[in-house]
Amino acid sequence: MSVEPKLTRFNQTVLSKYQIYNSIFMTLPFDAVTKTGVLLPLFHETCDKGFKNGDNPTEIVETFFTKYQARRNKQSQINLLFRFIQYIERQVVLFDAIEDAAFPIVNNMEGVGTLRNLKGSAVSEGNIEDLKAFLDEFKVRIVLTAHPTQFYPGSVLGIITSLTKAIKENDLSEINNLFGQLGKTPFFKHKKPTPYQEAKSLIWYLENVFYETFGEIYNYIQTNIYADDKKHNDIINIGFWPGGDRDGNPFVKPETTLKVAKKLKKSILKRYYLDLKDLRKKLTFRGVEERIIRLETIMYDYSINLKTKKAISAKELRKELLSIRDLIIEQHQSLYVNEINNLINRVHLFDYRFASLDIRQDSRIHHNVFTTVIDKLISTGTSSFPKNYHDLSEAEQIKILSKATDNIGDLDDFEDEMVRNTLKTIAIIKDIQKSNGERGANRYIISNNQTALNVMQLFAMLKMVAFKDKLTVDVAPLFETIPDLENAPGVMEQLYQNPEYIAHLRSRGNKQHIMLGFSDGTKDGGYLMANWGIYKAKEKLTEMSRKYDITAIFFDGRGGPPARGGGKTHNFYSSLGPTIEDKEVQITIQGQTVSSNFGTSDSAQYNLEQLISSGIKNRIDGEKNRLADDDREVMTTLAETSYETYKDFKNHPMFIPYLERMSTLKYYAKTNIGSRPSKRGTSDKLVFSDLRAIPFVGSWSQLKQNVPGFYGVGTALKMYEDRDEWSKVEQLYKNSKFFKTLLENSMMSLTKSFFDLTKYMSNDEEFGDFWKIIFKEYETTKRLLLKLTGYQELMENEPSGKASIEVRESIVLPLLTIQQYALKKIQELEKAGVDKEDPEKLIFEKIVTRSLFGNINASRNSA
Repeated sequence: MSVEPKLTRFNQTVLSKYQIYNSIFMTLPFDAVTKTGVLLPLFHETCDKGFKNGDNPTEIVETFFTKYQARRNKQSQINLLFRFIQYIERQVVLFDAIEDAAFPIVNNMEGVGTLRNLKGSAVSEGNIEDLKAFLDEFKVRIVLTAHPTQFYPGSVLGIITSLTKAIKENDLSEINNLFGQLGKTPFFKHKKPTPYQEAKSLIWYLENVFYETFGEIYNYIQTNIYADDKKHNDIINIGFWPGGDRDGNPFVKPETTLKVAKKLKKSILKRYYLDLKDLRKKLTFRGVEERIIRLETIMYDYSINLKTKKAISAKELRKELLSIRDLIIEQHQSLYVNEINNLINRVHLFDYRFASLDIRQDSRIHHNVFTTVIDKLISTGTSSFPKNYHDLSEAEQIKILSKATDNIGDLDDFEDEMVRNTLKTIAIIKDIQKSNGERGANRYIISNNQTALNVMQLFAMLKMVAFKDKLTVDVAPLFETIPDLENAPGVMEQLYQNPEYIAHLRSRGNKQHIMLGFSDGTKDGGYLMANWGIYKAKEKLTEMSRKYDITAIFFDGRGGPPARGGGKTHNFYSSLGPTIEDKEVQITIQGQTVSSNFGTSDSAQYNLEQLISSGIKNRIDGEKNRLADDDREVMTTLAETSYETYKDFKNHPMFIPYLERMSTLKYYAKTNIGSRPSKRGTSDKLVFSDLRAIPFVGSWSQLKQNVPGFYGVGTALKMYEDRDEWSKVEQLYKNSKFFKTLLENSMMSLTKSFFDLTKYMSNDEEFGDFWKIIFKEYETTKRLLLKLTGYQELMENEPSGKASIEVRESIVLPLLTIQQYALKKIQELEKAGVDKEDPEKLIFEKIVTRSLFGNINASRNSA
C-alpha cells in the first residue's frame, strides 16, 4: 500500500479538518461569539493586507474599526478586541486537538527511529544481539519540570484530551458539546497555583500518558527484542522537579517536597490497583482469583492510606505477581499471561516512586547555609572544624569537608528560615527513600556550580544531616554560563582526586551525574556558543571522567525552543560521536513541551522511541560523527565570532530598555501561570543577570523576533563569506550532523519570526537604530542559511512542520496585532505622563497580558 507524502497527510488530516471544524465553531451562539466569529475573518484579512502594505498595528486596528465597525464607541471597540483574544485562544485549542488526533497518521509510527524499525533493521542485518547489548546498558530519562510555560489550566487540558478523542472518532455530537464547553471555560487563572498544585498538574501526565506509554514501550522491548522472562535494564524512566526544585521556585518548602513524594506514591499505587481490578475480571481461575483479589484489596487500601498495616513492599508485590504468572503458565494454558506481564513490567519500571524526585538549590544559598552551620558548630566547641576554617585555602577546606561527620543537632535551633529549610530538605530525602525506595529521591543538583568547594559543601551537609553511614544520593553540579562550562573539567578532576569523594562514586556504580544548562548558556553566550560550549564541555568532561574510570551521566537542561536547547533534540543525541559519553540521555521536559511532545500516548511513544533510537544511531555512526580537526577549527571560529557579536548586542545600551519597554517581558509576572517569581533578585531595576531564561526567550518570541535562536549566526557565517572561505563552512555542514542540526533548529527560530509586525519600531527616535540592528542580523542569517543549505525557503526539508507553523502563525496574526496595538498605546500614555493606575493604561496592560496566552500556546515551543 502506498503512503502519501507527509505534507499531503498533514493537509488531509489536519489542515482540512481544521477548516471544517473551525467553520462549525464560528457559528456557535455564545455571548456575542456568533458576531465575533463573523468579524474575526474580516479583522484577519485587514491584518494580512495591512502588513503587506507596510501598515503598523495601530493603523491596522483603526482601519478595521473605521471600515467595518464605525459605529462602535471606544469601550465597545475594547470589548470586541477582548472577544477576539478569547476566540483566537479557542481556535488554537481546536488546532492543537486536531493535530494531536492526526499525530499517528502524519507521523509514521513504524518508520525510521521507532522500535519496530530498529528491530526490523537489526534482524535483517543480523545485529539483534548487538541491539540487546545496547539496550542492556542504555537509558533515557525525561525529567518533568514546573517551568511556567504551560498556559492551559487543567480544565482546558481535559477538554483538549476529550476533543482529540472525539475528532479521532469523528463524533460530531461530542465535538459540538466540547466546543460549547470550550466557549464557556475560562483560560485565565485569577490566582497563581501553589507549587503543590503545579506538581499535581504534571502528575496528571504520569497517570494518564506516561504510565501507559512507558509500559507499552517496555513491553514491546521485553516481548519482541529480548523475548524472554528475565528482568532487564529498565531503559526508560522519569525524573520530577516540581516540589523539589528550590532554586527554580523559592516557594517550595520541605513540607512541599514530602507532600509531592506522597502524592507520587499514592498515584502509582492507584494505577496498580486499577490494573489489578481489570485483571480480576480475567483471571477467574482456581488458585489465582483469590490471590489477585488480595493484591487488589491491598493496593486499594495502600493508595488511600500510606500507613496501612496491610502494606507490602514493591519487591513483595512483584514476587507475588511473578508467582501468579508462573501458575497461569503451568496450570492455565498461559491465559492472559501478556496482561499480567504488562503489570509486572510496570512495577519494574515505576516501583513505588512513579518518578524520581530531584532536589535543586543554588550554590550561593548552600554557601550561606553552610557558613551558618559551621559558625554554630565552632561556637559550641564540639566541632571537628578548626576555628580558622574560613581562613583556610579552598583545597584545605575541601579536605576537611570530605571527612566531616559532625552532628548538627536540632535543625529547628537555626533562626534563619532558609538555613532550616535547606537542612530539613536534606533530612526529608532520607524519609522519601524509606517510603518510595532509594530512587524516589536520590539526586541533588547544585545550580550555579563554579567550584569543587560548591560540591563538597553539599557533600558534607548531606552526611552531617542524614546520611552518616552511607550516602545514597548523587551530587550533580550544574554548569551553565560559558566560563563555568570552560572550568567544569578542572572542577571535576579536583573532585575525582579526592579519596572520599571518589570512594562515594565507586559506591554509586562509578557514575557521576553532571547537568548542563542550555537556557542560561544561550542567554549568556548566544545560540552557537552555548551549543558548542556544551559540546566541548561534554568532550572534556568525558575524557576527564574516563581517566578516573568514571562514567559521566550528562543531564541536559533543555527548554522548548531551539534557543533553549529544544527543537529536534533526538538529532543532537544521534550526532554526538565517540568523544562524548552516551550511556544515558537525560533531558528536562517542561511547560508546552510536555503537552506538545508528550501530551498524548501517540506523541509520547513516538518521541520516546526517537530518543532511544538516537542513542543507538550515535553508537552505530560513532566514528562518522567524529569531528575532523579542520571542521573543529571552523566550528570554534564560528562560535567565537557569534559569541563576540552576541556580547556586543547584549551590552548595547538599548538592550535592557528595549526589552523592558518594547516587549512583553514585564507582563509575564501578571499571567498567574506559575507559582514562582518571573525574575531572580528583588531589585525594581531590571538587571540582565536576574532575568530568567523563560520570560527572556518568550519576550523575543512575542515580538516575533526570536533573537536568542539566531543572533550572531549570520555574522559568523558572513565572516567566512567575506574571506572567500565559504567552502570551509560548506565542508563543515556536509561533514557534521551536529552542525547541521544546529542550523536546522535555528531555521525554526527564523521561520517563527515576523518583522513586519514591529517594523514601525524602525522609525522610533529612541529604539529605531536598535531594531534595525536586529533586523539586519535576521536578514543576514536567513540569506546565508539558505545559501548554505541550498534551500529556496526556510525549513524546506520539513514541509509538514513548516505547514504547521504557518497555520499556527496565521491563527495568531490578529492576536499579535492586538498585542502590539496595546503596547503602542501604553507607550504613548507613558510618554504623556499618565499615572500608573490610569484606567485606560490598565485596560491596555490587561490586553497585553491576555494576549500572551494564545501566542505562547500556538507556538508550542516558544519559551
